[in-house]
Amino acid sequence: MTIRLLPTITLSVLISACMSGCCAVEAADFRPVERDDWEVSTPAAEGLDEDAVLDLYCEASRRDELYGLLVVKNGRLVAERYFNEGAIDEHGKRASVTKSYLSAIVGAALQDGCLPSLDQPMLDFFPDIAEDVDDSRKHDITLRHLLQMRSGFPWEEAHPEVWEQVWTGDLDHLIAEVPLEADPGQVHHYSNFGTHWLGKSVARSCDEDLRTLGDRLLFDPLGVELHGWTQDVDGYYIGMGDIEFTARDMARFGQLYLDDGAFGDQQLLPESWVEDSLQPWSTDPEPALTPGPTFDDWEYGYLWWAATAGEHHVDFAWGHGGNFIFLVRELDLVVVVTANPWWGESSTAQWRHERAHLNLVGRFLAAL
Repeated sequence: MTIRLLPTITLSVLISACMSGCCAVEAADFRPVERDDWEVSTPAAEGLDEDAVLDLYCEASRRDELYGLLVVKNGRLVAERYFNEGAIDEHGKRASVTKSYLSAIVGAALQDGCLPSLDQPMLDFFPDIAEDVDDSRKHDITLRHLLQMRSGFPWEEAHPEVWEQVWTGDLDHLIAEVPLEADPGQVHHYSNFGTHWLGKSVARSCDEDLRTLGDRLLFDPLGVELHGWTQDVDGYYIGMGDIEFTARDMARFGQLYLDDGAFGDQQLLPESWVEDSLQPWSTDPEPALTPGPTFDDWEYGYLWWAATAGEHHVDFAWGHGGNFIFLVRELDLVVVVTANPWWGESSTAQWRHERAHLNLVGRFLAAL
């Protein structure tokens, strides 16, 4: 593959870099690599404030757990740089960004017809567990509730003995064993278990594992490569996390949503699905910890977060450690952050980095 670089970084950018305290040429150089998978451009050519982009990359260069940072404007890659362990072909675990990918697979499965309805009860897909369920409310939990994280199951990290089960890969029995904290459909509780059970339900409905289903309906047509995805003890891909894509492929996924589910002449997702996915089904979601000052007005859709940064509405996929895909529809803008996923660790140190990555982009978007 031939790789070419855009023209050299301009003197004005270097002067601005020095004035902002970021004098290293390598830190200020955010020119994308030009190759076949993306059309490249410059911030200025796409009407984006180059100084704001420079500030973004200068600050990113100081983050020692951040791996990659990409900016796509008007469908063109205008800024790209990799840090620390990152690289253009790096494809580490993207943690809960996976949930937004699962949301897309659900929409594609509905369009394909192998998934008939979101209003099917979850327990229809777990007949061996249903007979052990004593709480009648659990029989009312639908796939739609799982998509909205309004099933009534608790946020696992608030219960250490339950949180430990996430890492075992043996999750089905918890449908019967973990008590509900609310009636289905009433309250948003972030639930990793629920997302996994959603993915398992879709796989069983379609008689096709999630990876094969995703490749067939989304990833192959989109021209992106799924490198890895963790499985549970039964061999089902886990809907809650650990999908592996490069930063460029994550940006392609984000652009798919800005393009209302279309890629070229193919409608990979129904336009109505994209619209429904980004609706505020919950206007009072509870971010696990206070994220910081750069986002307000939190909402949650179909496994997508939303908030406001400055005057802009932002939809985003959010993964542990500070892995993100941000969408700003009014600006036709995608921002991707890849980072150390801190796999298996939830700590004050981890959250400090995650919050820093979130607020890094929040400040950038608020300034536009």
